[in-house]
Amino acid sequence: MSKINTNQDTKAIDETKNISSYSTDKLLELIIELQGLAQAGLHYGKDAFDLERYERIRDISAHMLSICSDEPVEKIKGLFCNETGYQTPKLDSRAAIFNGQGKILLVHENNGTWSLPGGWVDVTLSVYENIVKEVKEEAGLHVLPQRVIAVMDREKHNKPRYAFRICKIFILCREQGGGFIPNIETTGYDYFSMSDLPTLAEEKVCREQLQMCFDAYSSDHWETYFD
Repeated sequence: MSKINTNQDTKAIDETKNISSYSTDKLLELIIELQGLAQAGLHYGKDAFDLERYERIRDISAHMLSICSDEPVEKIKGLFCNETGYQTPKLDSRAAIFNGQGKILLVHENNGTWSLPGGWVDVTLSVYENIVKEVKEEAGLHVLPQRVIAVMDREKHNKPRYAFRICKIFILCREQGGGFIPNIETTGYDYFSMSDLPTLAEEKVCREQLQMCFDAYSSDHWETYFD
């Protein structure tokens, strides 16, 4: 009878335990990195066989994310593997607008939560142009962007985590008239102080970020925050 290599078996068990103890955040981080490497390979690679391998690696990353998220793999591929070129973070712009009483404008989302007006930066627009557009669409107001409050890594401030990196740009804006127009994203807007904030859409903006906007508004020498 052959002798069992207990040292090797113990090592295998330990490795399995280490894998199972990985946090979801760590696994997601590795999956995102794997997808990014595959996409870079698809962009820069020339050899047909290498391109096929990179495509397979990206496909594997989508299946791994599907397992972690319980979302259908085809949905994951549509969100996670639909870009070409070198993988870069997405841009999200948010407007901080204050009234004469020093309260900040929040729009009422159609799911009942509240957020700063804003959204993805369109590929055809500058950040300046985009924030003007977003405020007009969500609040019906005309604004003049004045200065950048912050450029923040969403991963460090907002939950839940997404399968792609996002840079959030907060912009102090001055209202210049207008009025709410019914739309499919928001049902209205109102102004709030830090002491009476409503239920926030924390995947878009959190209390810490709103406090930062208040601080920037009340400061004559605010320096753009970035992380």
